[in-house]
Amino acid sequence: MSDVRHVLVLPDRDAAEEVVEALGERFGLREEPQVVRDALAGEDDAEDAQWLVVLRDEEGRLDAKELHAFATEWEGWREEP
Repeated sequence: MSDVRHVLVLPDRDAAEEVVEALGERFGLREEPQVVRDALAGEDDAEDAQWLVVLRDEEGRLDAKELHAFATEWEGWREEP
């Protein structure tokens, strides 16, 4: 097994939480993704933060292009490693 992770970047917390719920339904995840707030460099305002959804994919089941297309439904994207 490898330690493959996918990171989806979302514009706000609500979108990140909706993505987590929808990911489980659409992709049948075995483990709930982690939601992380990522403040932009030099910004103190909570409005100026991105929200990351981190998915572990040790079995390599998830397709990067499909995840990117999925994230765009919430005005987000999949971050390339």
